[in-house]
Amino acid sequence: MFKRPRTDFWQVGIVPAPIAELDAARLQALAPSIVWLPSAGPWRYLADPFGLRRGAALHVFVEAFDYRTKHAVIERHEFSTADLQWRGQRTVLARPFHLSYPQVFEHEGATFMVPESAQAGEVALYRGDGSLNHWQRECALLSDLPVADASLIEHQGRWWMFFSLVGPGARDQRELHLAHAPALTGPWTLHAGNPIRVDRSGARPAGRPFHAGDGAVMLPVQDSSQTYGGATRMLRFEQLSLERVQYAPTGLLLQGGMARADHPAGLHTLSACQDLTLIDVKRIDRSRAKQWLDLQRRARRLVGRPRPLPQTV
Repeated sequence: MFKRPRTDFWQVGIVPAPIAELDAARLQALAPSIVWLPSAGPWRYLADPFGLRRGAALHVFVEAFDYRTKHAVIERHEFSTADLQWRGQRTVLARPFHLSYPQVFEHEGATFMVPESAQAGEVALYRGDGSLNHWQRECALLSDLPVADASLIEHQGRWWMFFSLVGPGARDQRELHLAHAPALTGPWTLHAGNPIRVDRSGARPAGRPFHAGDGAVMLPVQDSSQTYGGATRMLRFEQLSLERVQYAPTGLLLQGGMARADHPAGLHTLSACQDLTLIDVKRIDRSRAKQWLDLQRRARRLVGRPRPLPQTV
């Protein structure tokens, strides 16, 4: 008898509190008030949320993954800021390679996105138009590297990028790397101290870096010591310079079951968006239907009729 498959399904939620106020007790207390994105449909999930507020709208950008193609695109979900009512969604960025972790931000009057594209071997910067539905590749920030979850912040007149590298032995889950640049578009340089942290319980970035009230850089990180994306922790960087990186873990530990009882297996994104915080939580499915799905996908590939990949519209 074949071993039952293990299939991760993620769901994205909007927590009605700023990230600085969240701890385990606060997240549990707010659980009934969390607004969840609509279901992604059969054999699909939504993960890696990043938010952007524009007027009366909250735009939530997510990885939209489909197990039938083993491919992900970037979707934009729109909500009313007044009552967090869902207004709709659309695919805004699709490429032949897998996309995820769509960090969106504004800089000098323009809107940018840095999605993960490790399969393409680069960290690329995209510029959005006024509708946030169309994104044009501007340039590569890093090339010839399988970068996972690049997370950018401007700090003390310089740009900093936290990231992991995909590699053997779950390297992306245990190493934290750093790059820096004098400007957003570069040139970007790898930090001489890389990897700056090696610890499977808190290394891979898990959301947008932000500044604490005293100016320290805070970085959410994944705790994958028990399972991939099993929980989220926080690193506080007391010093971030070309010569020295000094940090310490805080006591924060957030798990999926604190936010949603039916998704207790993980929480691997904690993303600040003004007075809101975006999270994703995980459940594990062990249905044998996944094996049939995999066989169908392989058969379609063998006969030259793979399922079409989503396109932007």
